[in-house]
Amino acid sequence: MHLEKITVRDYLVGFAFVLLMVGIATWLHDYEIILPEIAALTSGMWIYQKSDWLNQPLKIFLAPSGTAVIGFVVNRLPLNYPEKVVVTLLLILLLLRGLHSTLAPSFATGLLPIIVNATHWSFIIAIFAFTLTLMGVVLYRGLHHGLPANTKLSTHQMLVFLVAGILWTGLVWATGNPQMAAIPPVLVVFFEALQQPSYSGKMALKHIIALSSAATIGVLIHLVMASWLLTTLISLPLIFILLAALQLKLPAAYAFPLLALVLPTPMFTHLPLAALLAASFFMGTVFIVKQVANRIHVITEDD
Repeated sequence: MHLEKITVRDYLVGFAFVLLMVGIATWLHDYEIILPEIAALTSGMWIYQKSDWLNQPLKIFLAPSGTAVIGFVVNRLPLNYPEKVVVTLLLILLLLRGLHSTLAPSFATGLLPIIVNATHWSFIIAIFAFTLTLMGVVLYRGLHHGLPANTKLSTHQMLVFLVAGILWTGLVWATGNPQMAAIPPVLVVFFEALQQPSYSGKMALKHIIALSSAATIGVLIHLVMASWLLTTLISLPLIFILLAALQLKLPAAYAFPLLALVLPTPMFTHLPLAALLAASFFMGTVFIVKQVANRIHVITEDD
């Protein structure tokens, strides 16, 4: 895969930023500072330069920070784990609708405090600091210039996302695996795929392979390397190679190695399988929804 010098620079700077975050967490012995979705945001904005993530720079700070506060507060409520997940998803959708934002990683930052049971304010401070830095670099480099600012989150997309989220949560709860209710990188890709005009079976399969493989890489490397820094240093280039082989630009995949660092032990050991099952369910849902929508469109045109 040929890479231009500027692309190599962007990758190195992006990976260095993620390593800096993990380094600070290591230095302070505080895993709540490790924010997996910062890896996804960094790669999506600084490396892949996704227009729908860059077109509203202020939302780069407001949306993920706002959802992180939501998840942090909901985590303190007297609810069980699946209920916290569903309530958080609903509140995140309402916040994004109010902000007119479709920044998908906001779901991950909102769910993370529930997944890791974040209780320290260092989590909120870290979210604020790193998202402000991301926004600042975007503004400094002018990455948002020339991009359309209009972003619309349709009610239909919100309903499909929420219904699928509730169904999945109910399914894993009923089977005695409530910890599988929230796999943030999978939900991020699900939300983005819903916004696409079409979604092929081939793309769904690629996403399933990429997400489950990234989760497996993160878990296996961390089992071998107990160090947070070494796990991150080795895993990120492997995720890059994986995505290059699949010909995908999937920022959410970069979140899995860091997610493996902060998960409770029961979730950590089941992460590869959970990612595979969740990705199959949600990507399959998008494929079916798009197929049905296309058929309805064809029938309407024929009439």
